[in-house]
Amino acid sequence: MASWAALSPSIVEYFEGEDFYRCGYCKNESGSRSNGMWAHSMTVQDYQDLIDRGWRRSGKYVYKPVMNQTCCPQYTIRCRPLQFQPSKSHKKVLKKMLKFLAKGEISKGNCEDEPMEPTMPTMEDAVASDFALINKLDIQCDLKTLGDDLKESVKSEEKKKGKSSEREESNELIQSQDMEEKLDSGEPSHSAKVHTAPQPGKGADLSKPPCRKAKEIRKERKRLKLMQQNPGGALEGFQVRCQPPSLFPPKAKSNQPKSLEDLIFESLPESASHKFEVRLVPVSFEDPEFKSSFSQSFSLYVKYQMAIHQDPPDECGKTEFTRFLCSSPLEAENPPYGPDCGYGSFHQQYWLDGKIIAVGVIDVLPYCVSSVYLYYDPDYSFLSLGVYSALREIAFTRQLHEKTPQLSYYYMGFYIHSCPKMKYKGQYRPSDLLCPETYVWVPIEQCLPSLENSKYCRFNQDPEAVDGDRSQEPDRLQVFYKKAIMPYGVYKKQQRDPSEEAAVLQYASLVGQTCSERMLLFRN
Repeated sequence: MASWAALSPSIVEYFEGEDFYRCGYCKNESGSRSNGMWAHSMTVQDYQDLIDRGWRRSGKYVYKPVMNQTCCPQYTIRCRPLQFQPSKSHKKVLKKMLKFLAKGEISKGNCEDEPMEPTMPTMEDAVASDFALINKLDIQCDLKTLGDDLKESVKSEEKKKGKSSEREESNELIQSQDMEEKLDSGEPSHSAKVHTAPQPGKGADLSKPPCRKAKEIRKERKRLKLMQQNPGGALEGFQVRCQPPSLFPPKAKSNQPKSLEDLIFESLPESASHKFEVRLVPVSFEDPEFKSSFSQSFSLYVKYQMAIHQDPPDECGKTEFTRFLCSSPLEAENPPYGPDCGYGSFHQQYWLDGKIIAVGVIDVLPYCVSSVYLYYDPDYSFLSLGVYSALREIAFTRQLHEKTPQLSYYYMGFYIHSCPKMKYKGQYRPSDLLCPETYVWVPIEQCLPSLENSKYCRFNQDPEAVDGDRSQEPDRLQVFYKKAIMPYGVYKKQQRDPSEEAAVLQYASLVGQTCSERMLLFRN
């Protein structure tokens, strides 16, 4: 692994002009257009800056769609993991995995018909957990108030009647216990009724509080709500009373929605049906774990490509697999302030009972985890491994953030609104789309109305805004020519070719001023 101080600069070979090729989304034979370059080597910081300008890699080939001309505009999308909350459909996938691992249960229904990625979440999914929490808190407040009132009634009766009212006190205690059982069961307050008939000559039915008590209940409810807003001390108009902690112990955890980590890393019983683990392996044939698992990983890739994408066997060879998913231009870097795994390209392998069932190809960069590709065993499609792996990668990003605070985003590649199969990426909220003209991030909710009207959109609503890193001084661009590094101004004097100058200027405008000064442009 390269030391931080001895890193060599990125070396890229730009292909002038625009490539026209068959679109894999709408199947237009020549509708997909992009600019591209071959990355002989690249630092993780340079690649981070490039993907923040709409570039993306496939192996060592780095490309940028011509957004206003391509048939299916591809917008860079990133999720904000620190604010991410799993939706109802996400939780179902995680619970399905836990049930399978613990008991070997397989979801009912036709597994082959289950989509790999669920559809866009509804508003119900987005707010269901919040509403559930609010409802639980309201019920807890109501029941706690009623419980306090019952305890006060017991004390009042005991003072008035002393030992002669032992039977009534017993009845009150029974009521209190009955009430507590109903509180623990989560039943709403209006259903917590005590069916104890009053004894003759003993007064009103104690199971039905008088009007005065109902008024106190409303006051108590208001007081508790104000206490939640101001837990520090006394509230205006109310006196805070000490509450016996042993009778109604608080249940803080039960009223909080489970975090993503709680759902993923829930402990399994010792008698679990399956053994499951996730391994992070550097993409390097010098790494013994990557090398030892290569054959099994390759076989899984072939099985996936043929079953899911219907690729013929001759297009799933070892050469294609290596070039596409095992060759990375990113130099492995391990700075002291970086994550424990370092920066670079990795295979996140999902092992079930001693065999690989899925592999997520990812890049760990200074500010994000970038998802490259996923392939999995079609026999386990019922586990929704596409969704599961995305949730694991979001959790992994949060884990890396704990040591490396600036690493706080999860890049999901391209969002293609015009392709229904690619719209699923918008379900991982909150997320942002990259404006293709000014390269600023805009929340996806603000972008969707425009995308409904037009395939290509400028998301930045400021008409005065421009590309803040546009190339303004191309002469400062670095060129690697005839085994020598020179400024573009020197190279230009040696070439005197108008077409070459146009290609270099196009390259500088696409990669931006920062990268053009830092990277070496290889020219023959």
